[in-house]
Amino acid sequence: MLRVVVVDDHPVVREGFKRIITESPGFFVAGEASDGAEALQVVEKNPCDVVVLDISMPQKGGLDVLKQLKTQMPRLPVLVLSMHSEDQYAVRVLKAGASGYLTKDAAPAQLVNALRKVVRGGKYVSASLAEKLATELDLDNDKPMHETLSDREYQVLCMLASGKTGTEIANELTLSVKTISTYRARILEKLKMKNNAEITRYAIKEGLVD
Repeated sequence: MLRVVVVDDHPVVREGFKRIITESPGFFVAGEASDGAEALQVVEKNPCDVVVLDISMPQKGGLDVLKQLKTQMPRLPVLVLSMHSEDQYAVRVLKAGASGYLTKDAAPAQLVNALRKVVRGGKYVSASLAEKLATELDLDNDKPMHETLSDREYQVLCMLASGKTGTEIANELTLSVKTISTYRARILEKLKMKNNAEITRYAIKEGLVD
């Protein structure tokens, strides 16, 4: 039996994942968590074969959890299942060590197939994402400007472009408003922009926000 830990801050979504997993032969849910900090504790206390991880969570975001898990347990497969489109986060989370990326509108059978593949040591991506990754390898020297941002800067950029204020972002990421202001300044400098309006226009043009 393959042991799965499910991490998502929405109880209804979490229950849905658990049901799909428990109804699939050869799987059972070894643990669950509703935020990033709890996820690390659950995985530490409950040995598992794979983690299903959301990206957008309170306290400690999925990207931070992913990096910490890969540092502590480099062989543990992590399948990221997110509401964000592939264009927004897929390449970034794969580079951070995720074994696969699925959007939450994927069919239940895709989730089960993805879990089986990553547990066997493979990578799971959609056909369109595989093509995008191959294209990026060919155009490695012609990367979009946002690829120069750190993961945290990229996260703040997407939140700013979604219309969130510095205070709202600080509260969601449990950081100080001053720290968010510093990240914003770095984003503007790296992207050669002057204000949030330019950030928003750029993010929409590049398909970084829904």
